[in-house]
Amino acid sequence: MPSENDLNQLKEQLLHPDPSFIKEQLEYIHPVDILSVLHEFPNEAESILNQLPDETIALLMDFEEDEDKYELLMHFSARRQKTILEEMSSDEITGLVHNLDEKEKQDLLEKMNQEDREEVSALLQYHDKSAGSLMATEFISIRENKTILKTLEYLHTAVEDAEMVYYLYVIDRQDHLKGVVSLRDIVASDFDTRIAQITNPHVVSVHVDDDQEAVANVFAKYDYLMLPVVNDENVICGVITVDDVIDIIQEETTEDIHRLAGLDEEEKVDGSLKDSIRSRLPWLTVNLVTAVLAAAVVALFSGTIEQVVALAAINPIIAGMGGNAGTQSLTLIVRGIALGELSGKNALRVFLKEFGVGIFCGLSLGAIVALGCLWIYGNPMLGIVAGFAMLTNLIIATVSGFSVPLILEKFSIDPALASSIFVTTATDVLGFFVFLGLATLMLPYLI
Repeated sequence: MPSENDLNQLKEQLLHPDPSFIKEQLEYIHPVDILSVLHEFPNEAESILNQLPDETIALLMDFEEDEDKYELLMHFSARRQKTILEEMSSDEITGLVHNLDEKEKQDLLEKMNQEDREEVSALLQYHDKSAGSLMATEFISIRENKTILKTLEYLHTAVEDAEMVYYLYVIDRQDHLKGVVSLRDIVASDFDTRIAQITNPHVVSVHVDDDQEAVANVFAKYDYLMLPVVNDENVICGVITVDDVIDIIQEETTEDIHRLAGLDEEEKVDGSLKDSIRSRLPWLTVNLVTAVLAAAVVALFSGTIEQVVALAAINPIIAGMGGNAGTQSLTLIVRGIALGELSGKNALRVFLKEFGVGIFCGLSLGAIVALGCLWIYGNPMLGIVAGFAMLTNLIIATVSGFSVPLILEKFSIDPALASSIFVTTATDVLGFFVFLGLATLMLPYLI
């Protein structure tokens, strides 16, 4: 990250550029650094933007946050907006348009040339967060009968508009994907070599309807820089590059973390008070309802607690440890589902492992609680009741932490969104019920 001095120096260069800077140096400055200057010095942003060429503005649009791209574009006249849009890739324009209301969307589409408008309109037909909505249509494809020399000559003219040129995709006359050739293999081959001779037919691709999380998992599995996107007929429709996937991984991880905590995935650290309240209050209200349910269970055994006051001190320990254990299992399972690590093949083994964890941790912590009750209250039966309740609640916690996300997934409900509240309810309600119910049965031995 540039230092404050670097940002100040770059600001001065951008505010008062000489012709040689624009022509020879600007292309080597990363767009992220220019954006840092714009964000750090908002009062000078307008002046700086007016100094930059259209192709640089298009690059800034690529690296700007999605919710801020439209605002950046609105700094310019309608004529210049049209030129900037022509410089942008189809996937970036689609990402921009997805965040606009209908009026803004139509206004932007009208500023594009017919070819770009048709491409973006086609991409907008795909479901949001699918491979089709993420792909860029600017890629290089070649026929397998071409020689290396002809291919290099073609690259000289086509490379300017391509999203990435590390891989070239081999197609037939109907645009069916037949294989992939790396740029390294092309450079290392003789001019008269046919593309068919160096084509890898085992090309990994994703389907236009695949969810973006599934796409990210494919990238993580194979470590590719780019993947082709195909339709049902195996016709190549576009490509997705690794820089887009990094954004997806960050977005999906943030979404899962927020949802596990009962937050809206759109809430930002520096967001407004209104947005934060709207994000948090609904789930806090639901949590209040479940807390009342747990309190109602405790109220059923108020008579037992009145006779053995020590139960009131031990009760939160049992429930709290169950909640912690449930959260551990829940987090592991939700992440396993997201990464595709949990499947029908290993589900039983994972369940037995979680069940075993519940038993072992329950016995260990139950023994500690039992000895603590014996030492503090001098009542061995109270220790046995508390220890058994701890064992039971930790088993409940790990089993519910495993099963709740899978059940929600089965009903097409995001496990990260609703799992925590069900698991917490189970550990609180059942934990209180088991502990206080057992204490009621053993009441003559506890008084």
